[in-house]
Amino acid sequence: MGSHPPISTRVVLLCGPSGSGKSLLSARSGLPVLRLDDFYKEGTDPTLPLVTGSSDIDWDHPASWDADAAVTAIEELCRTGRTDIPVYDIALSARTGAETLDIGRTPLFIAEGIFAAEIVSRCREVGVLADALCLSRGPVRTFRRRFLRDLREGRKSVPFLLRRGWRLMRAERSIITRQTALGAYACDRDEAMGRLAAAAAGHCTTARTAAQSR
Repeated sequence: MGSHPPISTRVVLLCGPSGSGKSLLSARSGLPVLRLDDFYKEGTDPTLPLVTGSSDIDWDHPASWDADAAVTAIEELCRTGRTDIPVYDIALSARTGAETLDIGRTPLFIAEGIFAAEIVSRCREVGVLADALCLSRGPVRTFRRRFLRDLREGRKSVPFLLRRGWRLMRAERSIITRQTALGAYACDRDEAMGRLAAAAAGHCTTARTAAQSR
């Protein structure tokens, strides 16, 4: 027998380009949500990557994000139902505190963020992965939604948002290609909701069957 209790909860990793609707879909699902954006590195971290040919920090590069901390939090949620997570302010590029996320005994939760695909294989290896989805809305729609959201929330300066938005719009197809190559399934909002419902129903059935057999 191992040193850890049996895993009773699984995670659905939800990725997609910035602005593709991950947070909205997660909220509509009714499932508990772990925000992977809270695991960004702080703006003072010397390991942060830069956009090629620019002095802008490349916040869309996986190296701007702490994958190890994210995986640890996911494992703890799956094994214990709770974990401590940082509170990250994107406008400040800094962690402003910490909080405890408690999902109770739910059999399924969502971990959403643009880098979710980066940890698909690691979550599968430790036995906590239920599904991995990549949302896609189309480059132009995503650009508009992303820009209006970031402007409304004051995430960065307008010139930065325009430069980033143009770069991401041109790169959207390659972003989706990379995320699907890492193991995420590309789909629209409706198909994603269907797969979430199927995963939730399957895990609830599994949980009931396991409980009845004890």
